[in-house]
Amino acid sequence: MYLFLAFLLVPIIEIALFIQVGGLIGLWPTLAIVVLTAVLGTWLVRTQGRMALGQLQRAFSELDDPTEPLAHGAMILFSGALLLTPGFFTDAVGFALLVPGVRVAVFRYLRARVSVTRFQMGPGAQFHARHDPRDRGDIIDGEYTEVRPRREPGQPSGWVEGPNRH
Repeated sequence: MYLFLAFLLVPIIEIALFIQVGGLIGLWPTLAIVVLTAVLGTWLVRTQGRMALGQLQRAFSELDDPTEPLAHGAMILFSGALLLTPGFFTDAVGFALLVPGVRVAVFRYLRARVSVTRFQMGPGAQFHARHDPRDRGDIIDGEYTEVRPRREPGQPSGWVEGPNRH
C-alpha cells in the first residue's frame, strides 16, 4: 500500500511543483535548474560513493561490521537515482540523503526497527545475533571433528628420524 501511495503521490507532487516554479521563474530557468541539479547530484553521488566504498573496504580489512557502510552506500545509490529523476521533490530528498547526518539518522531509525537473527556467508559460515546484554563476547562457538592418529603412541611420526631409522 505504501509503495502504491508513493507511485501515486510523487508524480502529483512533482507536477504541482513544476507548475508553481515554472509560473514563478519561467520555463527555461526551471529546465536549467532541473539539469543543473542532475549534474551537481551526479558529481556529489560519485564523491560520496567513493567515500562510502573506502569505508566499506576499511570495515572489511579491519574485520568490522560492514552493515553501516553498506547502508550508507545503498542510500547514496538511491539518492543518485532520485537526483537523476527530473523533479524538485525527488531532488530535495536525494540531496538530503547525501548529507551524512541524515544518512546516520535514517540508519539508526531503520536499525532500531530491523532485527537480524541469522546471517550466513559462504558455505557453512554462520553468524547468530546475541541478545543477552550480559554477554561479554569472549566465548567463541565452533564445530570440531576429532581426528585420531594413525600410529601407536611411542612410534615416530615420520617427520623426524627415530632411533631405529637410518
